[in-house]
Amino acid sequence: MTRIQFFAVVFLKMFFVFTTTTVVGQHKHAAEKKPNIIFILTDDQRFDALGYAGNPLAYTPEMDKIAKEGVYFKNAISTTPICAASRASIFSGLYERTHRYSFTSSEIKQEYMQEAFPKVLKEAGYYTALFGKFGVKYKHLDELYNEYDDYDRKASFHDRRGYYYKTIGKDTVHLTRYTGQQALDFIDKAPKNRPFCLQLSFSAPHAHDSAKDQYFWDKEQDFVLANTTVPDAKFSDKTYFDKLPQIVKDGYNRLRWTWRYDTPEKYQHSVKGYFRMIAGVDMEITKIRKELEKKGLADNTIIIVMGDNGYFLGERQLAGKWLMYDNSIRVPLMIYDPRIKEHKDVEEMALNIDVPATILDMAGVKQPASWDGKSLVPLINSSCSNLKRDAILIEHLWEFKNIPPSEGVRTNEWKYFRYVNDKSIEELYHLQNDPNELTNLAKDKKYQKVLKQLRAQCDALIAKNNDPYSGLASGLTVTFGENTKDKTANANLVQFSWTVPKQIAKQQAYQILVSSSLDKLNQNIGDVWNSEEVRKIQATNIAYNGSSLESGKTYYWKVRLWDEVNRTGDYSVSKSFQIKK
Repeated sequence: MTRIQFFAVVFLKMFFVFTTTTVVGQHKHAAEKKPNIIFILTDDQRFDALGYAGNPLAYTPEMDKIAKEGVYFKNAISTTPICAASRASIFSGLYERTHRYSFTSSEIKQEYMQEAFPKVLKEAGYYTALFGKFGVKYKHLDELYNEYDDYDRKASFHDRRGYYYKTIGKDTVHLTRYTGQQALDFIDKAPKNRPFCLQLSFSAPHAHDSAKDQYFWDKEQDFVLANTTVPDAKFSDKTYFDKLPQIVKDGYNRLRWTWRYDTPEKYQHSVKGYFRMIAGVDMEITKIRKELEKKGLADNTIIIVMGDNGYFLGERQLAGKWLMYDNSIRVPLMIYDPRIKEHKDVEEMALNIDVPATILDMAGVKQPASWDGKSLVPLINSSCSNLKRDAILIEHLWEFKNIPPSEGVRTNEWKYFRYVNDKSIEELYHLQNDPNELTNLAKDKKYQKVLKQLRAQCDALIAKNNDPYSGLASGLTVTFGENTKDKTANANLVQFSWTVPKQIAKQQAYQILVSSSLDKLNQNIGDVWNSEEVRKIQATNIAYNGSSLESGKTYYWKVRLWDEVNRTGDYSVSKSFQIKK
């Protein structure tokens, strides 16, 4: 081999190594490029308030397009059907049973926000932003976001100004338009050297509760249902209302029905307003996607659209959410990843607490071990056909007099739930045969085995997901005065005491139940005395104030506490006492 031939061979080998290394490096760089993520959350958009779901009332061409181009989850569920608790679950990745945040909490516990998904993303190098309704009381949004603007409907205005108080330039605009513009401005100035996660939290289509007209939309959506008479809600005959438990019939679900749907005029206005407001959000999403195209970001930006909880539109003569029926817990969920070219409709149950896990998985960031949700990515990229989840916990635990708290489980085939303050009120539905949940099988002898199995499953899920920062009162004692030998004991001579658990920094309130039987106490029925919520820190010598106690009879009691951030705890173990003869 001549010297010229030798150097030629060496040159070719070096060229091959160089080009191969360069190509491999380019592929590696492409593989490591993190996607941008836009997570769009609407307020009170129920599962079928979507054209893609087959609803002729819905004008949602852009959401439909996202569903058609991406993955549509037909059975997406908010594990807790109320905005405050649902959003706390989305941020923390936890069931409400664990974080126990509600409207009456002074704030969400700091411990549960240390692994909030935007914080985890930010620490992993993502540029994070939020515009719109955060919906959870938390003082450290700067730890979660590089930039944010937290706002919602303005409750101090009892008219259209609840939705019209923000300005773009000199124009006062609808909140939906304002949030959309913030998204456009963010995309225009998005950092080029880092991936971003943008959360857009629209207040629409939530009714403005303090206003007579309830629903306010931009005039641009006037055309939606303009020449349509909205048909009556399904199952809106009074016979369906009459079948409901009395605690539901007496509650806010019925009251808000009178605000929105109890006359034909109100019904037409409210339902049209609801769908017009959703159309307004859809129009903003259209603008956002066009801006992504314009800035060359569309091919690497994942879009997620979801509702925070379901909603009643007059079914069973109800309004609002809060209940365990599918109207209330099912939500729309669409995920579009431009890197995956396959569209699919997924039957698997997908939960609100799965969304943060999915976002982190898509970002290539490890999910915190404490989270309850599962990533939906395996369903999106077809690496698995199911999540091996046989049952989910559904619950609404806010202790509020006019909305009965409830808890239960849902499987693909069955749903079981009960009311927390009277567990004897149970409902059981065979979803496969009765998807509208019209026939309660809880008292049917043929289904007692299923009822017991699901009841046990509910108890197991509650125990599994209980809050480690909320202990039970212990050391329950009863003291008696000198005159308790009387046939009827003097109420002031029977007193209750307990020890506040170390997990609670300060007891804010308590509730005592006294029952005539252990069975009633286990059902949370204080048929002898229910103190209800007492806003006192006192934990000793609480005077009995119920009906007359009989000498020689055994009674059963327990207590639950509200902690330093006003979260409702679980009841203590039960204790018995007896008035001496």
